[in-house]
Order: sequence, then C-alpha cells, then structure tokens
Amino acid sequence: MEYNTQKTQLHMPEYGRIIQQLVERCKELSSKEERNEMAMAIIDFMGQRNPQLRDEENYKHKLWDHLFILANHDLDVDSPYPFPTKEQLSEKPKKMEYPKLQGDFKFYGKSILQLIEKAIELDSGDEKEALIEVIANNMKKSYNVYNKEHVTDDVIFRHLKELSENRLDLTGIDSLEKSKIYYTSNNRSNKNNNNNNKNQSKKRHNFKNKK
Repeated sequence: MEYNTQKTQLHMPEYGRIIQQLVERCKELSSKEERNEMAMAIIDFMGQRNPQLRDEENYKHKLWDHLFILANHDLDVDSPYPFPTKEQLSEKPKKMEYPKLQGDFKFYGKSILQLIEKAIELDSGDEKEALIEVIANNMKKSYNVYNKEHVTDDVIFRHLKELSENRLDLTGIDSLEKSKIYYTSNNRSNKNNNNNNKNQSKKRHNFKNKK
C-alpha cells in the first residue's frame, strides 16, 4: 500500500493527483514536440476539470501559469505566455493605501471629503462660503453623534482645515451658530414654531367662543 506521504508532492492540490502525474510524464518525454503536444492536452484537461476558470479574464494564461507551477518551474515547452518565475510568485502584494479618513476623522465619512473637494473647486463667493458652512455644520453633527459629547467650533475648524490640506479655513467665523446657514435654518425653524403656536392659539380662542 502506497501512502500519500510516499507519493509525488502536489504543487496545486486543487488539480488533483491525476493532472500532477500527467505533468510529471510530460517532463519525462525526450522530444520537445511531444512535450508541446502533451502540454496542450493537459491545458485542455485542466480547463475541463475547472470550468469556473473560463469566467475569469485571461483564463488561458492562468492555466499555463498553473501548468508551470505543477511542473515545479521545470518544464521545457513552447508556451504562448511567459512563465512566471519563483521570485515573481513569492513576491508579496503591494501594501494597499488606506483612505484619508482614519483615526480621529473616520466618523466624518467619505461624503464630507467629497463635499470638501467640491468646495475647493468653487470660485470664491457666497456659494462657496455657504457650502463650507454646511460642511462644518455636518461635521459638528457627526462628531457629536459619534463621540457622544459636545465639541467646540474651533475643533471643527481645525479638522476642516486639516482635511482640506489648509485649502479651506473658517477662522473668520466666530461660531457655527452665527454662520449664515445655521442662522437661516434656525430662523426658519423658529418661524415655523411661532406659526404653529399662533394657529394653536386661534383654535383655542375659536373653541372658547363656540362655547
């Protein structure tokens, strides 16, 4: 009885021992013409055994790379693609860059960054100032919700300046409460409340008169 530990090592177990043995047989052929012919047959067989690879881009290229790996990088055949070296396969992937919003700023969200870039693109004027104030107000709301504590306006101004890489500055505003957007929205809210109170008073007055 032959144990797996006594058999040839499987360089890619997902292909199974049959394909591994075919590759080993291909390596033993003395004629390059025969090796080329058998290599093509093995590639077709590998594609049949793994039909899911057909949905991937350049799947033929991947099959030839896998064939070379199965041969332990020792196969003298004519391939339509350059074979990968051991060094290339052992290379670690490049470290992915993390988004800007990390650590202290992650709770602001990507939408704030997009709004900041939009504000930077605008020409100086009322529209730009209004957008900057909207951004700052939303940053303050996000900060308070995430950290569950009150934040002073100077902290928001500092964060905005840092996130915009010093291209947006609100130091000329005493506080967000005194900014146009905040003031306008509060006035609108107060007017609505006053109107509601007046309507309720009228209803109560009319109800008393009916009595």
